[in-house]
Amino acid sequence: MKKTSLIFFLFFSFYTFAQNVNEKIKSFENNLNSWNKTKNKKSTLKERMDFYEVNAVSIAVIKNYKIEWVKAYGLADVSEKRPTTTETLFQAASISKSFNSLGILKLIEAQKLNLDKDINTYLKTWKFPYDSNSKGKKISIAQLLNHTAGLSVGGFGGYEKGQPLPSIIQILDGVKPANSNAVRSIFEPNLKFQYSGGGTTVSQLILEDTTGEKYEDYMLKNVLVPLEMTQSSFNQPPSIDKKNLLATGYHGHVEVVGKYHIYPEKAAAGLWTNPTDLAKYIIETQLSLLGKSNKILSKKMSIRRLENNLGIFVQNYNGTKYFGHSGGNDGFVCHYIGSLEDGNGIVVMTNGVSMQLINEIVSSIANLNQWKNYPLKPIKEPISLTIKKVADQNIDKGIELYKELKQTKPNDYNFSDKNELNTLGYELLRNKKIDEAIKIFTLNINEFPDLANAYDSRGEAYFDKKDYPASKADYQKVLELEPTNQNAKEMLRKIEDTSKK
Repeated sequence: MKKTSLIFFLFFSFYTFAQNVNEKIKSFENNLNSWNKTKNKKSTLKERMDFYEVNAVSIAVIKNYKIEWVKAYGLADVSEKRPTTTETLFQAASISKSFNSLGILKLIEAQKLNLDKDINTYLKTWKFPYDSNSKGKKISIAQLLNHTAGLSVGGFGGYEKGQPLPSIIQILDGVKPANSNAVRSIFEPNLKFQYSGGGTTVSQLILEDTTGEKYEDYMLKNVLVPLEMTQSSFNQPPSIDKKNLLATGYHGHVEVVGKYHIYPEKAAAGLWTNPTDLAKYIIETQLSLLGKSNKILSKKMSIRRLENNLGIFVQNYNGTKYFGHSGGNDGFVCHYIGSLEDGNGIVVMTNGVSMQLINEIVSSIANLNQWKNYPLKPIKEPISLTIKKVADQNIDKGIELYKELKQTKPNDYNFSDKNELNTLGYELLRNKKIDEAIKIFTLNINEFPDLANAYDSRGEAYFDKKDYPASKADYQKVLELEPTNQNAKEMLRKIEDTSKK
């Protein structure tokens, strides 16, 4: 082939590729739910963002082990009218746990830690206080990473700017200024799965005690830099030079106080990043599994990581496996997913609280890029957002609308999601509409009478209202349904102490 012919061929190939990608992006933006054959009406991405009250969405799409395209939409900060760019940084929340596992497993490969030994072998500045709940069994690092350690404290609320920040040990012991309960055994290790950000925080202390370094410094040097995640950081609070890159968190159109919360629980929730950087991590994981890259872990350790769900979750869809993790901090929700065998994936980051919008985006890209065996299930409209506008004006009419739609259009709306009404109730609670929140939580209890979390939520609302007998009754019901529920035990003690004053 002549040189001029080769140049023309390469140019034509690139032009065709770019045209194909641009067509995909156009289809994605203009008809987000084209894969969903139950929908008769086209919906643009912008319309769905407005419906879900999400101000910013940032996306990176992976195809054939490369970033196919990256794009950002909406406003990173509404009051500043600051647009979202592909460099805008979001809180990755629990996606941080995936990176924490990389940092820990790197120490395993260096033979500085052992996945299966008692965690107290490595804890120096604090020891885990075993009690009768652990049944004499010891907790391993592997169990911390895959949430089988039987530990309490699922997640963390973070701290407003200006609030005192607790040390890791204060967090683990539930001592002020920590705003979470102590991390303790609620049942014996290796019995069953129990999601625990508290357990991840124990691994954060193990890392620091082992290396003698600050968590954020070790992770930067040994994980983020090798992955070329140049914009990402575990610094809490984030460094001042990143200020103009940071997205502001929102609940609907309400800005998080101080724009975002600070998370000293760095391993569990502390990563600031963007989809481009996260996509680099996904691709490295995929290549490492093939033995084609070892920037962080060997092929053998990468396989072990995924086989044992160490900081990661693997789903098997008719023989095709995908790995991923979701995250939700105050005012932020995000998700990533990557295929194990053919180099597909996506990262979606938002400064809102709607996981359902993310599910629609992932399904749209999975359809456009023909992901093998990925389930493209019809997504029903969220009932909480459907009744929200009415409920904001009149809570009783909002509840009436809920009951009417359940009777007349049961298949059109998502009545089966136990979190829908709970989310709406908490939004009302945050807006100081306590009586309205109690009515929504009560509706949720009527719909799901065996859901401990529904009673927990209403108990919190009654506590805020200072109706301590009602709050106590709800938390007692929580313990009836979940005898090991640590938060209910703590709240009952708190009610008892408050009542004595």
